[in-house]
Amino acid sequence: MTYPVTHLREKRQFLPKDFTFKTWEQVEPWLQKLENLEPDSSEAFLNWLKSWNEINVLLEEDLAWKYIRMTCDTANESIREAYEQFIREVLPKYTVVNERLQRKYKASPYRHNLTDPAYRIYDRHLLEALELFREKNIPIQTEINSLAQEFGAISGAMSIEWEGQNLTLPQANALLEDHDRTKREAIWRLVSQRRIQDSEKLHNLLDKLSDLRNLEARQADCNSYTEYKFRQLGRMDYSIADCLQLHEAVEKIVKPVYEKLMQERKARLGLERLRPWDLSVDIYGQKPLAPFKKGKDLIEKSIQVFAKIRPELADMVSTLDQMHQLDLESRPGKAPGGYNHPLSETGAPFIFMNAAGTQDDMNTMMHEAGHAFHSFLTHTLELNEFKNTPSEIAELASMSMELISASHWDIFYPNQQELVRARIDHLGNCLSLLCWVATVDSFQHWLYANPQHSHQAREEAWVQCYQRFQGDIVDWSGLEQVRALIWQKQLHIYEVPFYYIEYGLAQLGALGVWKNYIANPEKAVDQYLNALKLGYTRSIPEVYATAGVQFNFSPEYIQEIMDFGISEWEKLKAQLT
Repeated sequence: MTYPVTHLREKRQFLPKDFTFKTWEQVEPWLQKLENLEPDSSEAFLNWLKSWNEINVLLEEDLAWKYIRMTCDTANESIREAYEQFIREVLPKYTVVNERLQRKYKASPYRHNLTDPAYRIYDRHLLEALELFREKNIPIQTEINSLAQEFGAISGAMSIEWEGQNLTLPQANALLEDHDRTKREAIWRLVSQRRIQDSEKLHNLLDKLSDLRNLEARQADCNSYTEYKFRQLGRMDYSIADCLQLHEAVEKIVKPVYEKLMQERKARLGLERLRPWDLSVDIYGQKPLAPFKKGKDLIEKSIQVFAKIRPELADMVSTLDQMHQLDLESRPGKAPGGYNHPLSETGAPFIFMNAAGTQDDMNTMMHEAGHAFHSFLTHTLELNEFKNTPSEIAELASMSMELISASHWDIFYPNQQELVRARIDHLGNCLSLLCWVATVDSFQHWLYANPQHSHQAREEAWVQCYQRFQGDIVDWSGLEQVRALIWQKQLHIYEVPFYYIEYGLAQLGALGVWKNYIANPEKAVDQYLNALKLGYTRSIPEVYATAGVQFNFSPEYIQEIMDFGISEWEKLKAQLT
């Protein structure tokens, strides 16, 4: 069974049902018509808002498909040019008109009659966007959007030669699970050398992006890009100071957990020194976990896992497969990473990833499927802005699904010992994730607090952040240059700055959801799905409460969650013979 695809597509009331566009001139008259309308009642105002929403949805989905096609084939110049054309020709003009429509919304007396709590969230974010808007920033934002895509092109072109084969870096990284330590080291060094070849390119790219971002913030009358970005991201339920306090809590509470996990790895492998190429191999001396063979196998097994949780979730993935909206396998020329891209008018999202057959790939599928479920479940919400959830909520959906689904990974691992190994590995990563999140987030805070820094200072700052949260348990002696450049792998720093702390906040929430699932699976899934259905019609703390957890990153709460997680990790360890 699949979701009824024909019923998913958003029904239009303002634009013609068959309307598509290729140029700005085709959509501009509809925006002018919208600008000229003067709603004279609450009902008319709501209809006007929905008409504006239709145009937002149309443009957002067109841009989404251009981005999807570009990441699927970074070497295709015509696809890249189509994306660039939208960024440079359509988006700037629409931004100007959109600002006028926002002011029209603000000035209407009827907006105060929108009593649904969802409009309170919508209203506060729209007003904040108006406060930040500066027309002189539009060319800068256009340049930033264009430059950010260079990261994918540079990274997607990276590959190594190994035993006569050309391997993408995701394919090469999969070989770091091999038990032959000499082989692991050789591959790790080849990958690192390949990254170093483009390190100056990536340094220079971040220079350009940082300069533009700092200028954008100054022109919006903000004291720093950090302040500007927090406001732009709509972070109204927590502050910069809260993030810095979270860093301190991670250093004191989570870092010892990470060190415990790494000491366990070092002891199990019988090593005097734990080196960077020792971090993926199975510590119990077993062959690398291989949960699936190809993309088709991954899809079929994932559907079976989700069917055990709720049949409707399996139906959603089946629908994506039927619609050919799953691109899962790694290949040359494909952008790095993985994502779920909502398609607001189509109603069914697109999942992109770089699978090479590893346990991490299977985790990624569970994660992105959680995002996909979110897209499906919010599709019927009235406005597109209600569906565009902040990352703190979006990542709760994905990270919770990783942990919930783990109870059913026997579909991927019929062998009980392999199943337990997979779960131990995954839970260990969940518990230590906050250390990596704090490393990346604190580094970004440093970047924009020190706008006039050199490449050397940047690398030194990264190493300080790395050591603060990850310590010296991994021996990098002789590899200092590689460690100083690890941040260049992180897509978020280039494409979506400051989007990273959300993973840490959501991981705490997800562990809470999983704790509830262990106690009462049916109730926990009900709460999880009900939270997802809210989209962004309630505040972040309210959505978390609906999911049955706290939006809380106090030291006391972090300690409680870490204690629970370590307890479950010890229980899993005890199952290994």
